[in-house]
Amino acid sequence: MAKFEYVGMNEGKQVKGEIEATNKEQAALMLRKKRIRTTSLRSKGMDIKMPKLFSGIKLQDISRFTRQFAAMVNAGLPLVQCLDVLGAQTESVELGTAVKQVSSDIQGGNNLAESMAKHPKAFNALYCNMVAAGEQSGNLDGVLNRLAEYQEKADALRRKIKGAMTYPAIVAIVAAGATVAMLAFVIPTFAQMFIDMGGSLPTPTKVVMYLSDLLLAWWWLLIIVSVGSTIAFLQYYKTPGGRVNIDKLKLKAPVLGDLERKSSVSRFAQTLSTLLSSGVSIIEALSITAKTAGNKVLEIGIMRTVDKIQGGLSIAEPLQETGVFPPMVIHMISVGEKTGDLSGMLKKVSEFYAEEVDAAVEALTSVIEPIMIVLLAIIIGGMLIAMYLPMFDMVGMVG
Repeated sequence: MAKFEYVGMNEGKQVKGEIEATNKEQAALMLRKKRIRTTSLRSKGMDIKMPKLFSGIKLQDISRFTRQFAAMVNAGLPLVQCLDVLGAQTESVELGTAVKQVSSDIQGGNNLAESMAKHPKAFNALYCNMVAAGEQSGNLDGVLNRLAEYQEKADALRRKIKGAMTYPAIVAIVAAGATVAMLAFVIPTFAQMFIDMGGSLPTPTKVVMYLSDLLLAWWWLLIIVSVGSTIAFLQYYKTPGGRVNIDKLKLKAPVLGDLERKSSVSRFAQTLSTLLSSGVSIIEALSITAKTAGNKVLEIGIMRTVDKIQGGLSIAEPLQETGVFPPMVIHMISVGEKTGDLSGMLKKVSEFYAEEVDAAVEALTSVIEPIMIVLLAIIIGGMLIAMYLPMFDMVGMVG
């Protein structure tokens, strides 16, 4: 058991203290049950973990498990029996191990949410809080069905965005490979032939030959610079300021920014709607939604919204100040607050922006595809023309 230091609010008063838990997620859940909304939660000691290159749990595995779990709970089977069956038949070894451990903990006297919180790689904070709400309301199967639907939609959104970026990435890799191959193998052959012939070469040909010589002489330095730049970028992105700055650029990018904004709004509305409809309080729901926003600018804006809601403001006003949400979304959230159907309005926002993401993906693909083809043609074609220019000059001299 690890010790965690926390700072939070309980009945309008700030409280501080320590709590023992298996991990941070379980500690947050235990504090939530004590009606403490944490503003800071950190490990008291050194928390050293060996990184894993590959995780055996996929979102599809979790959503499939959740859907089957909901059906079995709805059928009236005991939780332990449900978990034992699902743990034995799941395709993911890591998920199966986690589910079996959850079953064992339940038999030991723990409730379902607390047991799941011990396995954050399988069951994140959103999952555990929704399960806790389902247990308290007696509607666990309904909550699990909403969770499964949420996970399926989130996975579909992720695959759409990933699919939109796959083609440009492949074309960029092919272009880079073709460029390196020409500079390393094709250009030197032509260069040696031109040197043997003597005479003055056109400027484009000299430039291409210079680039070829540069690559052959300093290829190791180019690799070091590329790797170093990538590592430096990733390290900068891990810093709070770096994450904010890069996420701001992502939102402001000409074509990709529109896709990033719409996908962030869709994810926000879908997550918050799912949590509210499952019985999670608005403060807790917004706090969880902020952590799953996927964009640091949006996360900071949501957390500021939480603070201002506690000060007596509505949700719509602080969200508008973030500059991320379009006016239509703010208006619908405001209407949802006034009518008492915020969850329903957020669901409509999520569905609308899911369609907008589809349109943005199609637009992105239609714009990037010709651009990448033109760039590839300019790079490869430009080098070929540069190497053929001396031959054209020689043909003209002979003529």
